Amino acid sequence: MNKPDNKRGLVLVYTGDGKGKTTAALGLAVRATGRGKRVLVVQFIKSPERTYGEKIVFDRLGIEIVQKGVGFTWTKTPEEHRAALREAWRYAKEQVMGGQYDVVILDELNNALAIDRFPVADVLPLDDVLDTIKNRPRHVHLVITGRDARPEITAIADLVTEMKAVKHYYDEGIPAVLGVEY
Repeated sequence: MNKPDNKRGLVLVYTGDGKGKTTAALGLAVRATGRGKRVLVVQFIKSPERTYGEKIVFDRLGIEIVQKGVGFTWTKTPEEHRAALREAWRYAKEQVMGGQYDVVILDELNNALAIDRFPVADVLPLDDVLDTIKNRPRHVHLVITGRDARPEITAIADLVTEMKAVKHYYDEGIPAVLGVEY
């Protein structure tokens, strides 16, 4: 019988149309930090121009969190989004491959890869993402969140959890709630 390899970094994917993907990843970040792991969260869509509850508390806890996006796809021009995605991927790849973190959370990377309102394949190449996942330093755990996970990513993941929407207060006209969504 083969002995389990507890030193190998895992790839965890949280996807689906239900709420809780980022929340699950952020909970994992807290847990890992509590165990002395070095954690980085790179947010691909959220903008540093806005305030998010997780950023506030992670700064207090000493968990590094970086917003590299410019917000929702309809709030800026395609070129602004493309430039932000290019820089987000450059930064994320450099951090993953550098090996200084034990856990790297690529928050909403799946959403970024699934954008179809404008081209993203040249600034966020799927082949490069897959190569980075496969060839990252051995100890690095990757957590990838967001709707519409690419089948190529789920195929190489160690864990895939799909959040399913059963009921949501948005359907009752309740907007995003401070402290729950942001």
